[in-house]
Amino acid sequence: MPPEILLKILSYLDAVTLLCAGCVNRRFYHLANDNFIWIRIYSTAFSPKRSSWKVNSVAKTAVSANLLSVEDKEAGYWKKEYITKQIASVKAALAQLLKPVSPYTGLPVKTKEAIRISGLGWVIILKEKSGREYVMEHVELSVNDSSVTIVWYGKNWPRLATLSTLNLCGVTPVFMDRSKIPTKNGPRWHSLIAKYSLSHFPESTMIGCDRLIRIFHLNPGLLVGLWKREEELAFVTANLHLHHLAERSTLGSAALPYELPPHTPRLDDTPEYGLHGYQLHVDMHSGGIFYLCSTFRNLFTKKGHIENGYAKLTVIHFKNNTEHLPLVGKVGLSWRTDVFDGCIKSCSIMDMTLLDEYGQPFWCFSSPVCMRSSPRPLDGPHFWGQTYDVDYVDSAGRLHMELVWITETEEHFIVSLVLYLSVAKINHWFGTRY
Repeated sequence: MPPEILLKILSYLDAVTLLCAGCVNRRFYHLANDNFIWIRIYSTAFSPKRSSWKVNSVAKTAVSANLLSVEDKEAGYWKKEYITKQIASVKAALAQLLKPVSPYTGLPVKTKEAIRISGLGWVIILKEKSGREYVMEHVELSVNDSSVTIVWYGKNWPRLATLSTLNLCGVTPVFMDRSKIPTKNGPRWHSLIAKYSLSHFPESTMIGCDRLIRIFHLNPGLLVGLWKREEELAFVTANLHLHHLAERSTLGSAALPYELPPHTPRLDDTPEYGLHGYQLHVDMHSGGIFYLCSTFRNLFTKKGHIENGYAKLTVIHFKNNTEHLPLVGKVGLSWRTDVFDGCIKSCSIMDMTLLDEYGQPFWCFSSPVCMRSSPRPLDGPHFWGQTYDVDYVDSAGRLHMELVWITETEEHFIVSLVLYLSVAKINHWFGTRY
């Protein structure tokens, strides 16, 4: 078919279909880069006098094309301009939506709306040792107060022994039409969030099990369920904290994660007194059920509480009974596949947001945790039940929680909660030299 006729046919396509047509072969790629076609699409989308444009008006399109010097540009120029401006417009809309923040969590309050408008989703890319890749679309997605939980399961998992890595990526449509529901079949931008090794699962990463599966925690925030009998993948769950989630899910590339801008240290006006005026928000939840949802204000620590590279910030004091908190219900991590479901006792998802004295997020994480039986009894006259510990650690600090099981009321009580903040993180944040 002559190129003139093909170009005429292609001129009736929308941007998404035209981009897909360009993937057919080399000839269609060059035809689908035609500047006269793309400048019409660009002008229809971004012209100030948008209502006066007629897509099927040959005369107006030709006049506009002349005004914008189409012939002076290399092939594909206006396609690139259109894609760039589309992405920029979506990012600008996202930035506006994410400006309002909650006074309790210090995080954006319109996350659900931002996800809907941008068409943001998440995929995992399973890579075999041979180089073959499997792209898995998420099955379930839930937005919590300070995190997003994404779940993948199905019947077509590749064999675990053949896999080398798992890439977690945010995906957004390259072309966004707010009047339509985002499609998974169009061109999408991939932004790498984290990369995990699947070569082996050390026993130290296993946090719980039931009669069907074992679950493993891969830092940061990934939960992998393996069938006990076959030692094959049952499900994967990603727990992503909302802090900088939009940027990490949209501004990276398929090969490299997004890097935050260089941090400008905040002035600490009273470095000799340590940290003060901090606020902590912590949730423990699973499957839409919240076992804990609490905010702690006016937290502080003194310079004398620095030891072994950590500043100790006590949130719940062991000896102060009025600060002790109960967990609501029996703690357990719910899981499901397309065949079975279950609940693993003593495990849950913990979301933590620590705000500095200026109300800015200082340390955030969302991660699966497990209550492990404590080998030592709690030294207190009011505690007669079994005791448990919950621990979490990353580069910014450590969290240690102690709980006791009250047999009479059949509930767990938090009797101690301590944060150990990395001195290196504090010095980087404030420009101090603790």
